Amino acid sequence: MAKRVGLILSGCGVFDGSEIHEAVCTMLALDRAGAETVCLAPDRGQAAVVNHLTQTPQGEPRNVLVESARIARGKIRDVAGARAEELDAVILPGGFGAVKNLSTFAADGPRASVDPGVERLLREMHRLGKPVGALCIAPAVVAAVLGKAAHPEITVGTDAGTGKQLEAMGARHVPTPVSDVVVDRKNKVVTTSCYMLATRISQVADGAEKAVRALLELA
Repeated sequence: MAKRVGLILSGCGVFDGSEIHEAVCTMLALDRAGAETVCLAPDRGQAAVVNHLTQTPQGEPRNVLVESARIARGKIRDVAGARAEELDAVILPGGFGAVKNLSTFAADGPRASVDPGVERLLREMHRLGKPVGALCIAPAVVAAVLGKAAHPEITVGTDAGTGKQLEAMGARHVPTPVSDVVVDRKNKVVTTSCYMLATRISQVADGAEKAVRALLELA
């Protein structure tokens, strides 16, 4: 029976939502591994909207679930209604949406709060011993939820400053080169740096594929 993996999206576009390359490479890796992807996102307003051509803020409001549906081709659910019992694993692509829409890490650092639906699902997954994956900056969401209780080993590559912030939340940061994966078998947490270090989409694809393979092995 195919594994069902929740892909938690945070909008559409690196500067204010999910990093599209990371999301698509993860979906492709899951599909090639024979897993079913269940796309999820919070039904809430975005913290910010950015013109990706000029990288300047825009005044228009956008909804995280609606924007994430662009990546999911419309097949997506509100994460608030998802339950750990129906999933074998979850994984979070990066992009600033992870630290602006799924959490407040971009603004609050180690004092970050997490979207209630995302936090509940990650806690449920951990309690049931089901694996959680995170790419790029998304390990910050995992640290904000599980750091103080579980002290997971995670990576954001070689970014020492961000690593110290993750450790301030209780996680243990492991520096890694691009496309390498950190697998915390005790907590069943899988992380890789992707565009924290990557300069080519092929590096992102390599990291996503390794992370998905490790995630499914833990499932």
